[in-house]
Amino acid sequence: MDLTDKKLRKEMGRTCACFNLRRAARLVTQRFDRVLRESGLKATQLPILMAAYQQEDIRLTRMAGILGMERTTLTRNLALMEKRDMLSVEEGRDRRERRINITPKGAKLLHGALPFWKKAQSEIVDAVGPEKWDAMLSGLHEVARKL
Repeated sequence: MDLTDKKLRKEMGRTCACFNLRRAARLVTQRFDRVLRESGLKATQLPILMAAYQQEDIRLTRMAGILGMERTTLTRNLALMEKRDMLSVEEGRDRRERRINITPKGAKLLHGALPFWKKAQSEIVDAVGPEKWDAMLSGLHEVARKL
C-alpha cells in the first residue's frame, strides 16, 4: 500500500470506519457537553451514571462491557465520579472485584440532566432525520454486537 498515492489517502479518509466513527462520536460528544453543561454532568459521565442507575451493584467488568470501555479508562472515570460523590465503588466478594452503585447525589444529577439529555438527543436526531437516525442506530447496534 502506497500512502503517497493521493487517491488512496482520500479514499481511506472517506471510508475508514475508525476515522469516521471516532469523528462523529467526538462531534456528538461536544454537542452533548454543550447542552449538558448546565446540569453539572459531562457527556462521558451520563452513560456511566445511567448504567449504575439501571443495574444496582453492577460489577466493574460488566459495566465496562456494557459501555464498550476499557476497564482502566472506566476505573479513571469512576475515581473522578466517586470523588464528586456521584457513585460508590466497593470491593466485591474477592479483592479484585469492584461493585458500583449510584449515590443519591448521582441519582439527583442524573434526573436533573434528563431534560438536557432530551434536548441534545432531539438536536442530533433532528439534524440527521428520524428515519436515517433509526437506520444508523440499528447499524451501530449491529456493529457493536458483531465486534
